[in-house]
Amino acid sequence: MAIATIDPTTGQTLRTFAPHTDAEVEQRLRLAAETFPSYRRTSVVERASWLQRAAELLEENADRYGRIMTLEMGKPLESARAEARKCATACRYYVARGEALLRDEPIDMGSGQAFIHYQPLGAVLAVMPWNFPFWQVVRFAAPALMVGNVALLKHADSVPQCAQALEELFHEAGFPRGAFQVLRVEVPQVAGIIEDPRVAAVTLTGSERAGRSVGGTAGRALKKVVLELGGSDPFIVMPSADLDRAVETAVTARLINNGQSCIAAKRFIIAESIAPEFERRFLERMARVVVGDPTDPKVEVGPLATLSILEGLRAQVDASVKAGARLLLGGAPLERPGYFYPPTVLADPPPTSPAFREELFGPVATLLRARDIDHALQLANATPFGLGASVWTRNAQEQQQFIDGIEAGQVFVNEMVASDPRLPFGGVKHSGHGRELATLGLREFMNAKSVRLGGGGSARGPSAGAATE
Repeated sequence: MAIATIDPTTGQTLRTFAPHTDAEVEQRLRLAAETFPSYRRTSVVERASWLQRAAELLEENADRYGRIMTLEMGKPLESARAEARKCATACRYYVARGEALLRDEPIDMGSGQAFIHYQPLGAVLAVMPWNFPFWQVVRFAAPALMVGNVALLKHADSVPQCAQALEELFHEAGFPRGAFQVLRVEVPQVAGIIEDPRVAAVTLTGSERAGRSVGGTAGRALKKVVLELGGSDPFIVMPSADLDRAVETAVTARLINNGQSCIAAKRFIIAESIAPEFERRFLERMARVVVGDPTDPKVEVGPLATLSILEGLRAQVDASVKAGARLLLGGAPLERPGYFYPPTVLADPPPTSPAFREELFGPVATLLRARDIDHALQLANATPFGLGASVWTRNAQEQQQFIDGIEAGQVFVNEMVASDPRLPFGGVKHSGHGRELATLGLREFMNAKSVRLGGGGSARGPSAGAATE
């Protein structure tokens, strides 16, 4: 796939970008390696001031950044502006808490002194997707830069202007040139970069296939890797739920980002006693969704990001219907320029169909009926993925059963699943491993060094730690 800006609203190629040459890649890797020793020893206060400035720039330029996102991947413009503002909240989260999270952690050993001393690893390579082209990058970069690592970004081929804008953002905020750099490279070049001894660790958000490739390469190179992969998130509604709120949230949860979100609700598991009413309301609301130009404020769903996403989704829906799923709404690309697929609803797909087990990356919802809570849990876990789950019940016992029983990295009760800087984010099973955001995300790419001081005393106690590194 060419590195290019292709407007998904029209399908027209607006601008192409030449990949970095081997010499340019080498220059950037060398700069990262040269920058790290001095950057890691800047003070936490200084790094926090640069991150604070990045937050301010994200808010000041939310409209400009939003328009770049909408141009390259098609999300509704107001959602794109909101994405830029959300990035600012992540920066501010680590500005406010970074110093405390990086302090040495005392350990009671009974005698003498012991603590955990946190240190950065070096250059972290991020292989990032197109669907949240700013948020996915900032939620990795903000903690990585805060702790003293340097960042290398290989962004998706379809969002090169987003990548360029992010590099400019961090440089304008005050970070040294080598602290955040874009590697404009094609997929076959990634393995060699991972294997380069100047790269200390890797993080990837993307498909299961990409995760296997990147994870395998990192494993052979004995390098730390965090993988956030796909999801086929269940949205479970039990009889005690507030049905009005559940239905309205279900529509939002399925259509967010034009349906192209790993944590978007995809499989709607509804208790049999309320299934007919839920289905009626859900179909009515999905049928009223406005699809069109994402720069139009009235539009709720814009185009899919690429032609390949459109073709893949069409193939999954067609195969599911052929296997026996009932098509209740939509089901075919719109006859217009661009990559538009309408809100679509499938019901009762057989276990062998794509709609039952695979991730459908677009505005397609699958309805399933559950006989009881045990059946609901069985359906929820009947997928190789385990990223998120939304559960709707006012019964406290049921809530606890779902919290304990669902195989996922996050369970939201009576709320839509969403990423938040305060909460660890990641999955289990084929949804990957490791965590982003919060304290766990901050420490994924750090050396947790155990320190034991004997009875001879010490030059300092466990307090400053990485705060001065």
